[in-house]
Amino acid sequence: MTLKDAKVGETVKVLKVIGEGPIKRRIMDLGITKGVEIYVRKVAPLGDPFELTVRGYELSLRKEDAKMIATERV
Repeated sequence: MTLKDAKVGETVKVLKVIGEGPIKRRIMDLGITKGVEIYVRKVAPLGDPFELTVRGYELSLRKEDAKMIATERV
């Protein structure tokens, strides 16, 4: 399962950040690393972007980036 598949109100745990180069680096710089729990707060009306709570702060992330984050439900 990827973060893109998570539903509003769910908490998921990051298993792995999939991808290469600068995109992977940017996702990791945002604090999304292996073992971090992410709470899905909202999804925009057209489904993009997601509003997440990560490490105590709020983050908006596009679907394109969310599908690069392998997760499991907590």
